[in-house]
Amino acid sequence: MRAVDVLVVGAGPAGLCLARGLADTGLSVTLVELQPAAALAEPAFDGREIALTHASRQIMRGLGLWERLDPAQVSPLRSARVMNGASPFALGFAAGNENVDELGWLVPNHLIRRAAWEAVQGQAGLELVDGAKVTAIETGDAANTVVLDDGRRLSARLVVAADSRFSATRRMMGIGARMRDFGKSMLVCRLDHEQPHHHAAWEWFGYGRTLAMLPLPGEQCSAVITLPPQGIQELMAMDDAAFGNAVTGFFEQRLGRMRPVGARHVYPLVGVYAHRFAAHRYALAGDAAVGMHPVTAHGFNFGLQSQQRLVKEVATAAARGGDIGAAAVLARYERGHRLATWPLYEATNAIATLYNDSRLPARLLRGAALRAAHGVAPFRKMIAAHLTQRASF
Repeated sequence: MRAVDVLVVGAGPAGLCLARGLADTGLSVTLVELQPAAALAEPAFDGREIALTHASRQIMRGLGLWERLDPAQVSPLRSARVMNGASPFALGFAAGNENVDELGWLVPNHLIRRAAWEAVQGQAGLELVDGAKVTAIETGDAANTVVLDDGRRLSARLVVAADSRFSATRRMMGIGARMRDFGKSMLVCRLDHEQPHHHAAWEWFGYGRTLAMLPLPGEQCSAVITLPPQGIQELMAMDDAAFGNAVTGFFEQRLGRMRPVGARHVYPLVGVYAHRFAAHRYALAGDAAVGMHPVTAHGFNFGLQSQQRLVKEVATAAARGGDIGAAAVLARYERGHRLATWPLYEATNAIATLYNDSRLPARLLRGAALRAAHGVAPFRKMIAAHLTQRASF
């Protein structure tokens, strides 16, 4: 049975970033991933555009990811507006008001995945076990044993789950999660449009649907359409011309006529918050710990923060010659990540619930809430600061 210091289940962006973060610790790391290495090296375009904060860019630079991104594929976000139905009130944010050039950046998810993969290539002490599924985790005093579907057994002083918000290993370790199924689906698609977007993002809470427009390089945007599954199915069944006409109507021609570019992708809307982020020689990272509703665009930002916090605690313990899987080490990680994520997770769910409710009382409350937020400068400043602050862990 092969023994390593840290075994990471899942070689998605959170798992790869965690492995990269451990590069200078002297610890041996094994990544276990269901996909083959070829799929990790050339991840397919999945339609998702990731909004990165200033702190996330700082973390990615430290990991050696940011410089691997094609600058022509990175779109600066210079302003944002949150709108409610036909209300004239909108909650607005602008980079110039925060003394920065950008509020954040939009990067295609598949390019982040590719950059993370490239960053770990040739890393000393790192091994990839691809095409493998974890079937069991056996706990032990000094190490946990991970059992793979081909019968292999791997021993690790610390096992980290980065295997999605529906983490199978989380269940193996007896950790439950608070799951919020919003009963809706999200369609994402790139579109050409006639009018310039000026690098502004929109979040538009209509009645019966939610729309988001994310500015991309050139005269393109990513449309994010949230509807009940039946409505999404109707959109998916349309040809490109009909779909373009439908989306143009959804956005009331604010960007002129819109035409789809490439495939449409659909994702279910499910929020997840694990009851615990740690167990015996085991920790959760990325979406396995916190899977966010996309309305506040903090999913991968929290994923980067989780690996950063965990790496800090593990590296500190290793440098002192301590036990990297000790309960106290993992408790510090859990406490820090919970404090950083729980308030925004709850606020995000509350926003998503309120602004997707079309009943009259909710409509009145929606309008009142947006007018209040519009009129309270400190509230707007707090949100803008969350986007533009630098990482400090």
